[in-house]
Amino acid sequence: MTSAQKKPLIVIVGPTAVGKTSVSIALAQNFDGEIVSADSRLFYRGMDIGTAKPTTEEMQDVPHHLIDVADPDEIWNLAIFQHRAYQEINQIHDRNRLPFLVGGSGQYIRAIIEGWHIPPQKPDYEIREALTLWADKIGAEALHERLEAIDPGAAEKIDYRNLRRTVRALEVIFKTGERFSDLRQKQTCPYHPIILGIERPRKELYDRIDQRIEKMLADGLVLEVDGLLTAGYSPELPTFSGIGYQEIIQYLQDAISLEEAIMLIKRNTRTFVRRQANWFKPDDPRISWFSASENLVDQMTATIRRRLDELQN
Repeated sequence: MTSAQKKPLIVIVGPTAVGKTSVSIALAQNFDGEIVSADSRLFYRGMDIGTAKPTTEEMQDVPHHLIDVADPDEIWNLAIFQHRAYQEINQIHDRNRLPFLVGGSGQYIRAIIEGWHIPPQKPDYEIREALTLWADKIGAEALHERLEAIDPGAAEKIDYRNLRRTVRALEVIFKTGERFSDLRQKQTCPYHPIILGIERPRKELYDRIDQRIEKMLADGLVLEVDGLLTAGYSPELPTFSGIGYQEIIQYLQDAISLEEAIMLIKRNTRTFVRRQANWFKPDDPRISWFSASENLVDQMTATIRRRLDELQN
């Protein structure tokens, strides 16, 4: 299928708290579109406040997909997401509507727009357990350094504090004898992606992050986390390794104070935002960047219309 024959996919990217939710909803309304979430934190039911999940009111005018599709102990990986995202996007096209892929999870976005071929790899729990025990002895950062020595490409994309992903990358390497980064081969994207990014000055973005976190606390983040644990979900689940949940769990376990937890959430979110920039680079020629402003939606609407017209001509 040539590029001209491919159906369009609008992709909205940008860092956490930049304003993707409200903008994507407005754009989808302008184009009779539907939104497919590419935020790995939004898959899980009951994890609403700590993920800044769109509210019922926000989602009532535009259909949203891949939100609340699994329980916290039903772990979705990249391969599952890609398969389901393709299904949702194709069905939106079948309804003669325009799909919008929206999110800040860089590898999930790239898996779609670059057509990654992700070989199915069943977990090898013996290797995983051995790697986890090794990490207990040498520390998460040292284990990440081992990954960097073997596969710099994979290590660059994984925060050393995300022990689960470091272990998974090494597990695949030891099981297959191939580099983790090489296994995610790029294929041809089945769509014609039109990628638009939203950016804000760093200080403004950090202020919005702080305000969002304060609102999460006011809205009941501590009660949400406590309720999930009371429901029987293990605090060791990978879903609770996300920023916000891990810190509040430490607070509930009396490991740190609430003030310390809030400080860590803010600091870790800022670090995460800086790492997001590795996925969405300002000089990426595929991305049309827009500074957040009062007429942002109008500007992005005009660009999408122009790009869609170009595809049809």
